[in-house]
Parts: sequence; structure tokens; C-alpha cells
Amino acid sequence: MSKKITQQVWSLAQPVVEGLGLRLWDVEYVREGADWFLRLYIDKDEPVDIEDCVRVSQAMDPILDEEDPIPDSYHFEVCSAGCERTLKRPGDFQQFLGSKVLVKLYRPRDGKKEFVGTLRSYQDGTVTVEIGDTAMEFTQAETALVRLYAEF
Repeated sequence: MSKKITQQVWSLAQPVVEGLGLRLWDVEYVREGADWFLRLYIDKDEPVDIEDCVRVSQAMDPILDEEDPIPDSYHFEVCSAGCERTLKRPGDFQQFLGSKVLVKLYRPRDGKKEFVGTLRSYQDGTVTVEIGDTAMEFTQAETALVRLYAEF
């Protein structure tokens, strides 16, 4: 059900977000404790600031009230995609080829569940990451999460 909700909210939010000169990065509808959260993650070429989030929130509030895609109560948040954003769609991976990523696995491989390296390719759900001098492939079935990795 949450996938259907996120798809419906994406179709409502994308034209609004783009109309404000921003990009919609992701839509998330998740339960945290006893509460449900609907989150829109936005992006732009410059850093996203609080005013961007407020503008999207104010533009989306009446649309969500009118369309009512979620029958239950929930908290609505608009957030920056962030410097350690999750990569989900093929275009996300293509955009960040050559970037440092963190790959988290469902089950350990060689005693580890997390790998940090340079994103080299993405094809048919398989992620190839260069770790040192070694290229490692991770299939979609074994991968829990791939996100950008910021080094500070």
C-alpha cells in the first residue's frame, strides 16, 4: 500500500516541485514508532535551504488535503535530499557515477555488510563499486541500500 501511496504522491508533487524550480528526488511514506510520515525529498543545483522546503510544503498542503491520497493521519515533511542521499532509480546511479558510495547488504559478504567505494556502473540492478584496486559487484537481491558517502 505504501508503494501505491508514494507513486500517487509523486505524481501530485512532481509538477508542483518543478514549478518552483526544484527537482523531486524521492517520496517516502514510512511508519516510525506509532506515527506515519510522508516525506518529500527535494533537490536543486545549489544547496536546498529551509525556504525551499517551506515553499514546497505550503504549495503541497492544499493539494494533499484536496486529493487525500492517505486516509490515515500522518506527519508531512519536506526535506533536502542531502549529501548522503539514497540512490534508487537507474538515473540516480548514472548521475553519480564516479562518486563515493556506501553499499549496505542484507547478509554479510566476507564478514562485512557495508562497503565504501567509487561507483563505477549500474546495470539491470547490479551495482559495481571499485574498492581500492578491486571492482565488486552487488546484485539488487543482496543490496539493502546504496547511498552517497560524504567524507569530512
